[in-house]
Amino acid sequence: MKKSTVKFATLLAIVAVLGIVVFYFLKPANNPVEPKQTRQQAPRSVIVKVTKPQKQTINDGIRSVGTLYPDKEVDIASETTGKIVKIMFEEGSYVKAGDLLVKVDDSDLIAQLRRAEHNHKMLEDRLNRQRILLDKDAVSRESFDQVETDFRMLEADIELLKIKISRTEIRAPFNGIVGFRNVNLGSYIQPNTKIATITDNSILKVQFAIPEKYYSKDLKGRKIMFSTAQSERVYTGEVYAIDPKIDEKTRTVTLRAIYRNTDNNLTSGMFARVSMGINGDSDVMMIPTEAVIPQQDSKSVWVVRSGRAHSVTVETGFRSDDMVEITSGLTPSDSVIITGVMQLKEGSLLNIQK
Repeated sequence: MKKSTVKFATLLAIVAVLGIVVFYFLKPANNPVEPKQTRQQAPRSVIVKVTKPQKQTINDGIRSVGTLYPDKEVDIASETTGKIVKIMFEEGSYVKAGDLLVKVDDSDLIAQLRRAEHNHKMLEDRLNRQRILLDKDAVSRESFDQVETDFRMLEADIELLKIKISRTEIRAPFNGIVGFRNVNLGSYIQPNTKIATITDNSILKVQFAIPEKYYSKDLKGRKIMFSTAQSERVYTGEVYAIDPKIDEKTRTVTLRAIYRNTDNNLTSGMFARVSMGINGDSDVMMIPTEAVIPQQDSKSVWVVRSGRAHSVTVETGFRSDDMVEITSGLTPSDSVIITGVMQLKEGSLLNIQK
């Protein structure tokens, strides 16, 4: 009996020890370890290149783009109805003011004019006889007045026929180049039918827009310089007109300058790169254009602060093909990020490459 009791007590002790061990290892820790999949990984850095703002000396002026327009250009159109019997111009040819371009059939009007002129001669003779009789009191004033009225009305009809005949001759309104024709010999045209376009490129207008902040400047009479895509030659013009209204959408004011195209090198419709001086030379701070990020109401750039990306709002000014002036928001010591900007967020860790 005693042996059994001893064995039972020994077994019970072993079980108790095992229970303590199991409880110790299985109980929850005060600071449980998070699963591996929830542990934060080290942030990845963004590979970028940076540059310092560059000091440049530029002409403190206005840069813009514009378009060349002709001094005079009109659509040549018909004023009458009829069939075209003559076309007197070649497409793309130079014509002088008053040159006959198109002739419309006027045979019916010519016949009416001849008849009216014949009646005019007869009525004029009758009016002279009536005047002699009126002086002798051989005819009443009423009869004389009726003949005179008929004569004056016939004269008016003749003048109207001559005007109608003149409208069958479509002539050049000024010197210029005639463009492509829209009619053919034998075409039946109506009033306002477009015949062709005539353009005078001897004087060209350079139309361009500048920011509204320059509107208060005395711009009329200022010289401009411009170039076109056809060559690197620089041309000179003079501002002669300023639009009195600011464009609400672009916040710009439109100017027109005049250029005398004496050598006929330029033509209307050309693109123009325009510059206009304001205050002379000045030193400005420039950065590459790809560093500037346009936003809805402002512009910003990314700069390096303690090895991380930081967005800074800036204001810009003069712009060249690959550089832009920064008027506020940066200092010369700032490191401006120029590559990898699309991958950046505020506080992004940076891997700066040379």
